[in-house]
Amino acid sequence: MSAVIQDENRNPAALPEIAGYKLLRAIGDGGMSTVFLAEQVSLGRQVAIKVMLPEALADEVSRRRFENEARTIARLEHPHIVGIHDVGRTKDGLPYYAMPYLARGHVGQRDFTHDETRVLATLRALLSALDYAHVRDVVHRDVKAENVLFDEAERPLLADFGIALRKSNDPRVTASGMTVGSTAYMPPEQARGDKVDRRADLYSVGVLAYEMLMGRLPFIAKDALSMAMQHLQDPVPRLPREKRHWQRFMDKTMAKSPGLRFRTAHEALQALNDVERRASAPGFALLSLLRHRASQVRRWPIGVWIATGLVAAALIGIALRQSVDGTGDTSFFSIGPSSSSGLPTPTAVAGQAVVNAGGDPMDGMLRALPESTAEPLLAAAEQHIRARNLTAPRDANAYDSIVAAYRLDPGYGRQAPVADALIDALSTQMQQQLKDHNDANAREYMARATQLLKDTSRTESVALTRMQASAVKGITARISTAEKNYDRDAAVRAAELAAQLDNQGNAAKGLMARARRILQPGESLPGDNAGMVLVRSNSGLLAAGRGEVTRGDYGRFAAATGRTMSLCRERASLLRIVAPRSWKAPGFEQGDGQPVVCVSWADADAYARWLSQRSGHRYRLPKSSESGALPSGGSARSVAEWLQDCGGSCRQRQTTGASWRGTNGSRPLPSERGYDDVGFRLVREL
Repeated sequence: MSAVIQDENRNPAALPEIAGYKLLRAIGDGGMSTVFLAEQVSLGRQVAIKVMLPEALADEVSRRRFENEARTIARLEHPHIVGIHDVGRTKDGLPYYAMPYLARGHVGQRDFTHDETRVLATLRALLSALDYAHVRDVVHRDVKAENVLFDEAERPLLADFGIALRKSNDPRVTASGMTVGSTAYMPPEQARGDKVDRRADLYSVGVLAYEMLMGRLPFIAKDALSMAMQHLQDPVPRLPREKRHWQRFMDKTMAKSPGLRFRTAHEALQALNDVERRASAPGFALLSLLRHRASQVRRWPIGVWIATGLVAAALIGIALRQSVDGTGDTSFFSIGPSSSSGLPTPTAVAGQAVVNAGGDPMDGMLRALPESTAEPLLAAAEQHIRARNLTAPRDANAYDSIVAAYRLDPGYGRQAPVADALIDALSTQMQQQLKDHNDANAREYMARATQLLKDTSRTESVALTRMQASAVKGITARISTAEKNYDRDAAVRAAELAAQLDNQGNAAKGLMARARRILQPGESLPGDNAGMVLVRSNSGLLAAGRGEVTRGDYGRFAAATGRTMSLCRERASLLRIVAPRSWKAPGFEQGDGQPVVCVSWADADAYARWLSQRSGHRYRLPKSSESGALPSGGSARSVAEWLQDCGGSCRQRQTTGASWRGTNGSRPLPSERGYDDVGFRLVREL
């Protein structure tokens, strides 16, 4: 939001009261403040007053951001930065600050498309202001057309440091993780919520420069998310031939990676001198004149066109050698047949396309003058990427085209964006290979992406960083699956692959530690008070008690629930009728650590449900198909164990195991009674 743009159609609203000012009307608003046109009574001058909205006061971060804005602007005194007159609070206690009222509009309301002199002057003023702010550790983070305003003398001024970032500020205020700013001008790293620095402002300057030159934004989308994705992924648009002397400046300011941009606003400011020098070179002057007059001479005889074209081509070629690159040898070539090495080679074409058969001869001349000898190769690389010919077939793939383009013109600004587009495509293929567990192919895709940076002499790439992050994400998903399956070996193999795909190694170390924590059969489940160990049965993985439930554990259950003791009997014994037994008195001495006996199947099932409710885990009695995988009880007085299975009818339940009475193997027993040689253990479903 620009704080000083007038809107005559705004509906009137209640005006706050501020001592010393007469507020006239609202002229702008945003997410956390409203701007009013006011008269400063003591000086009789019009000012713009920015007042924080009441609902924004409930948000501590927003309140402090507003206060940060006032402090930031107050300390920036520069001829091309809007200053502030006064800071205070309204009668209702709302914070405000007053600043000059600039009624002559902003950059977005002007047409600069035919006035490159004014574009240069505006950019120089803007970069001068940013250089001043950056030296003082202030990053604007919202450079856009609406925030470049004009005063009465038609000077451009940078306004609205409302989301400015000062290195010395509390990191909770406009921290790097908060994606703020206008999406149409937002650099990729800011759109992702990453940490930003002064180079983020330079990206926005590049967007603004394109807008002034072309009368439109470089990226157009139907919503903010689509716009952000274009800034993240799409290459820098190509300028028309008559404005191609700006292309290197655009490519440098709008590079996807901050490391490929100008390091400082001062460097960008110096680069404008090169733009101006190239624009004033004889070849470009002639080119602009010819295009301007082309519509008036389209009926010239073809012979005149050829003669004129050859002369123009010669002049332009000389001028371009002297001015476009400063190298004198790369401006007048087209791409010819491939050499024996398999990589395309440059071929001189001195004026070969002056006449465009069946079309406009002027357009043919313009197409004969590429921005760089590398451009046709990069255009071919983009076609290969769309066709998914990434690294094959030989001599007809994106990888070879990009490397060949780099060898022709290492400094060409389109190199990095196209190379990053290839890396993104390689990343997509790698992700699919990871899902399919084709690890060798995944490694190959990562190796080619890494080698591409070496072959083009780059030390960093946001696309490669994204690719490494996606590799870690894919491998993390595989480790999560291995954790669910308790497959430590598969997880360790995946973590080893992460170390190969992520050259930083930080994520891989954490994944390996996570993989090695996966339980194996026989190991105890951490945090399980029931003493469960992992076992693998015919029906899959589950946890099982190392031994039977003890007398002490069952006693705590009985005390907590008040459960009645079941009758206990000894098979084929009439004495139990006159001398009843129970789990408390089974007929022999027991300690609390020994298996509880004389409990019925119903008692055991009730205990499992009680423990499940207390712990949040699902415990039950084992099934016969699982009994063979259970650990041996190891008790001095061995007991058989109740199972979940019905024994013929569910009035009987199956038991398993040898007992101290000499019984062995599975046998059904009536489920409503306890037995002095039958206990139980639990399993836990995972």
